[in-house]
Amino acid sequence: MRCFYDPGYVFPLPEEHPFPMDKFWRAEAMIRAAGMPSLSIHGIEPAPFEKLRLVHAAEYLEQIRAGALDHVAALKLGLPASEALLTRSRLEVAGTLAATEAALADGLACNLAGGTHHAFPDQGQGYCVLNDVAIAIGDLHRTRPGLRAFVVDTDAHQGNGTHAIFAADPRVFTYSIHVGKNYPFLKTPGSLDVELPRFVAGDAYLEALEDSLAKALHAFAPDLVFWIAGADPHEDDRFGQMKLNDGHFAARDEHVLGLVTRAGIPTVVLYGGGYNRDREHTARLHAATVLRCAAYA
Repeated sequence: MRCFYDPGYVFPLPEEHPFPMDKFWRAEAMIRAAGMPSLSIHGIEPAPFEKLRLVHAAEYLEQIRAGALDHVAALKLGLPASEALLTRSRLEVAGTLAATEAALADGLACNLAGGTHHAFPDQGQGYCVLNDVAIAIGDLHRTRPGLRAFVVDTDAHQGNGTHAIFAADPRVFTYSIHVGKNYPFLKTPGSLDVELPRFVAGDAYLEALEDSLAKALHAFAPDLVFWIAGADPHEDDRFGQMKLNDGHFAARDEHVLGLVTRAGIPTVVLYGGGYNRDREHTARLHAATVLRCAAYA
């Protein structure tokens, strides 16, 4: 299974910032240390602006590059806009574009980042600058306009940006299982939203997932799946407001991977959010998902 990552690029944030940027290099190191022969990690170059503009407004991209967001937009994004941030986000998009091509060729591939589902065409929200999944789908639709894509979002937060971008596109199904009364406070309806109560128990989460995902997946019959896994449903996450332990995460991953591999659907796996109180645990959860994927490859 091919994974995509740029180990040489680090976007610095203050230690007190709530977004654990260090999770990317920590998880990458854990994945490499596992030494799985079925898994390889490949470098990437920033995605070209031509592809970003398939989804994002040129004016918004320039505001990020120039650090020219207004106060409200900057608060919504939660990250300091700059050319360095835009470069980092272009690399994230490039990882998803590369993983998409690899999944179509091999059946399963990962971006060791990505899943930035709160990004809208003209604004970023919740630490999400560019919507990598939307860009990848838009790029595919240029050459394969009939391709049916299914977004499985098991991040603890609803993927409002992705939902908005594809609200009127019957070729894309957006599934999100998340806490109903949590960020984002204004939800954008997707194809199927499974809203759960705050601090939902892990067993109840798994029951809701198993009751809803398979039916939707089989009914839509996609050509390709994008799975935004998310590490933030963990019981020790600062923002997720769910109560899954490590065992529940393993069961979640096995359920999703079992569904897509049994159905023979090419699948792109993405990190999504994760803000564990133990910063290293965030990386460990992401790495564990990738290693489970490699066992299916």
